[in-house]
Amino acid sequence: MKLHDAFWITDPMFSHRASPIQFAGPERFHAPPIGIDELPSIKGVIISHDHYDHLDYESIMKLAGKVEYFLTPLGVGDILIDWGVAAAKVRQLDWWQGIEIGGVRFVATPARHFSGRGLFDKNKTQWASWVILAPEQRVFFSGDSGYFDGFRQIGEKFGPFDLTLLETGAYNENWPNVHMHPEESIRAHLDLKGRRLLPIHNGTFDLSMHSWREPFDRITAMGNVRGIPVITPLMGEPVSMHTTAGGRHWWDDPDRFKETERVLVKGQPAAEQL
Repeated sequence: MKLHDAFWITDPMFSHRASPIQFAGPERFHAPPIGIDELPSIKGVIISHDHYDHLDYESIMKLAGKVEYFLTPLGVGDILIDWGVAAAKVRQLDWWQGIEIGGVRFVATPARHFSGRGLFDKNKTQWASWVILAPEQRVFFSGDSGYFDGFRQIGEKFGPFDLTLLETGAYNENWPNVHMHPEESIRAHLDLKGRRLLPIHNGTFDLSMHSWREPFDRITAMGNVRGIPVITPLMGEPVSMHTTAGGRHWWDDPDRFKETERVLVKGQPAAEQL
């Protein structure tokens, strides 16, 4: 994200697998649309929690030299410091705490999720959503969260938001408290008093039983019914935070997808994966 003439990135995950080991675990459906070496200098990295699909050791260490700040929930910053990230770059915030950097205010806000990277550290670190208040726009980043009343509280305190980045993917009926179904993402967007919705946490890793395209189909259909602009960029496509146009159904157009998307990590064109 470009905020007040500086670049920020959320939960950077560039590795092949969302796993503590790179020979097993969930694989990417497609290559990252840009490499870390191609990125410009980054003002800050915003971390939501410590799960492997959100906090990736290789990505963090490759980014560390070009990043000025790392914003994390409580405890997650200690992981980064243990990995070798300079402590002076790390800012750890509890829920409802805020910090201003480069003219942009960031507030760690509640989420309904959990944390842990192994068998014995469950919920030892905090998880968070993030409110991002730049002079040009107000953005909400959900991280991972089940639906809860906290979205309404955040919306009342900090809304309306020009753009909400809300997770809708990797959901399951048996996990109602940790991930949102598309219907719940729409409800959260309304609670937050959002204007435009960009659904996230889908289309990269297979972390549940639903099909690859189901989150896109369901949330765009509901957005149309409720009159909510749902932005669905092709992986790697630039998006203006001020756009009012909804996204196109690129997942329904395999020819265009094949032309635009890079070759998958497995070497199979993305269109064939669809």
